[in-house]
Amino acid sequence: MGRYRPPESRGSPYITPEGYARLAREQQDLWRTRQEATEALTAAAAEGDRSENAEYIYRKKQLREIDRRLRYLGKRLDELHVVCDLPTDTRRIYFGAWVRLEDLAGKELVYRIVGPDEFDVTRGYISMDAPVARALLKHAVDDEIHVQLAAGEQVFTVVEVAYQPLDATAG
Repeated sequence: MGRYRPPESRGSPYITPEGYARLAREQQDLWRTRQEATEALTAAAAEGDRSENAEYIYRKKQLREIDRRLRYLGKRLDELHVVCDLPTDTRRIYFGAWVRLEDLAGKELVYRIVGPDEFDVTRGYISMDAPVARALLKHAVDDEIHVQLAAGEQVFTVVEVAYQPLDATAG
């Protein structure tokens, strides 16, 4: 008997137009990859004994992973809400905002608040469901934000809010 794992929560259903386009492209690419994997699986199956055929076993596993991701994307893309419009008060932090923060040591950080399907820490994209983003929402420039993180409480000051990319070197 296997261990029961409750399903993960899907997170907020919001996404930027760029994020939606990226997921739709991924879905199209997966369909092409699936076709190639199916052709390779057919060729591997024709080689004979499938129980000891490494190529056949690999292609079956690859096809399962592709199908799993395609099922997820098919359902998720249908339930996502693409946020195209700017908020009425662009001086405050809402979904899609680029935010420049300064911590107590004077170090500046730049983040963009995005949906959970498009977060990318290397690009500074944080999910609106993340603790830092939740703490930032509805705040404005010069507000002091207290965020409880695993490493302890962090204090940030909002330096800049914009709805187009910020220059990471400006300040």
